[in-house]
Amino acid sequence: MPADAAAKGVKLERYASGGALLLRRVASGKLVSASSHLLFRATVLATIALVFLFTLHYPSLLSRSFSLSSSSSSSSPTPLQHASHRSLLMSSSTPAASAASVYGSEKWQKEIKKSAKPRKADGGMSVLVTGAAGFVGTHCALALRARGDGVLGLDNFNSYYDPSLKRARQGVLAARGVVVLDADINDAPLLAALFEAVPFTHVLHLAAQAGVRYAMEAPQTYVASNVAGLVTVFEAAAKRADPQPAVVWASSSSVYGLNTESPFSEEHRTDRPASLYAATKKAGEAIAHTYNHIYGLSITGLRFFTVYGPWGRPDMAYFSFARAIVAGEPITLYADARRDFTYIDDVVRGCLGALDTAGKSTGSSSRSGKKTGPAPLRVYNLGNTSPVPVTRMVAILEKLLGKKANKRVIAMPSNGDVPFTHANVSHAAHDFGYRPTTSLDAGLRHFVDWFVEYYKLDTKVAKAARAGTDKKPTKKKAAAMSASS
Repeated sequence: MPADAAAKGVKLERYASGGALLLRRVASGKLVSASSHLLFRATVLATIALVFLFTLHYPSLLSRSFSLSSSSSSSSPTPLQHASHRSLLMSSSTPAASAASVYGSEKWQKEIKKSAKPRKADGGMSVLVTGAAGFVGTHCALALRARGDGVLGLDNFNSYYDPSLKRARQGVLAARGVVVLDADINDAPLLAALFEAVPFTHVLHLAAQAGVRYAMEAPQTYVASNVAGLVTVFEAAAKRADPQPAVVWASSSSVYGLNTESPFSEEHRTDRPASLYAATKKAGEAIAHTYNHIYGLSITGLRFFTVYGPWGRPDMAYFSFARAIVAGEPITLYADARRDFTYIDDVVRGCLGALDTAGKSTGSSSRSGKKTGPAPLRVYNLGNTSPVPVTRMVAILEKLLGKKANKRVIAMPSNGDVPFTHANVSHAAHDFGYRPTTSLDAGLRHFVDWFVEYYKLDTKVAKAARAGTDKKPTKKKAAAMSASS
């Protein structure tokens, strides 16, 4: 990721300054001849170049692997160091090849066209899904493929969290005939090649740098992915695709920031972000307006509210809490924190509804992106409409896992988190029938079933605990329990 590149740059500057200091000492002491001086300088520069090339071509050595028993003293684990952005189609284990030889090859063309080709009798959609090996991306790609749409995925498999989980998702998609290219959204030549090879009807742009707190540690990665990456995708869709696809992209409920009106409505203020992550998503919504206005791109932004479920992100609180409970490690809860937890299946239905009703773009690459008329520009909340205290979520996990958590409750720090989220989804309900149906009890049960199976952690106690729970509690019952917590 760009943050790593910046970090490497700092290291190289230190090496270079150190080398310059040594050179000055050598010169002042007259310890070597002029020819030796030049040779030493060349050696230092060559060493710097080798260090740069090594870190560039072997970013995986800078990463750390995920461990179930890693510390979970906070509500989410410390994110892993990011690998550098790679502009490669090939997987990280494959030797690099030139863009020209890879993007234009007959094998490459055949592979991506087969994956992107709809299987429906009436044609269906052809969708480019960015961030396809991510949590929401994987579930959406599977749902699209299951109903007969063509799907081509793209993901850079960075190490913000365990890349092996992303690779496992990629394997699930491959088994369903969905190709996920190992590449980056900032690779403009790749995107141009994709749009020239495949007449995508839609783009589901989910690739982004996630996480509120990590933005305080690596702000540049958020700018590179959530702002620059979004612009790269819009540029390709507006200027390299003919006809232009409709674009549905992931904004965030974080844009509501310090808003205190509840439930959060699309009409509420979003000009007071509480984190850099939220600010990049708000910037994305402004950028979307620009590309819609100038180039006639049909653009829909989706504001997700705390999505959870099987194959989820390890940096999310529910996931890290489950990990800590199993490992017997302490967890930290923020006092009075409430979240509108939204189950992944409900979110997927919302994403597909947004794609189905997106409307057509009105520009054309053959006209340099100029539009023939106005195109749809929309934004929707996708939430569960039932805020639940985080303490209640932990209590459900304790029951499902058959083990008590070692809890520590503290006041909410100033790290970008907000006290509560609460979605008003009336617009999504009206426009494409979005209606969340999964209670937190039922959703967490599905997650725990996957969690213990994926990590091979099941025990007789946990099985008995889950067997004794209500498998399908009603949403009304869950809301009542939340209110009494």
